[in-house]
Amino acid sequence: MSNASAATATDRLKKAFADALSLPPGTDYGTLAYASTPGWDSVAHMALVAEIENTFDIMFSTDDVIGMSTFAIAKETVARHGVAF
Repeated sequence: MSNASAATATDRLKKAFADALSLPPGTDYGTLAYASTPGWDSVAHMALVAEIENTFDIMFSTDDVIGMSTFAIAKETVARHGVAF
């Protein structure tokens, strides 16, 4: 099994957040929130959405995009698209 396929869905989602928002190692993903996490503004939000969609090969609705304001909500939203966590 390769490293990529060994990564859990949570690990993959964390990587998408880290890549899109340039998060430092050791980030507490439980505290991430739109507009209160440094760098997570409207432009970064769209980059994050694109990164998550590409990571999981899914397409979010407008409501999904608007509602995705924390890591936990993002995880719930991705799960609704058939990804097992």
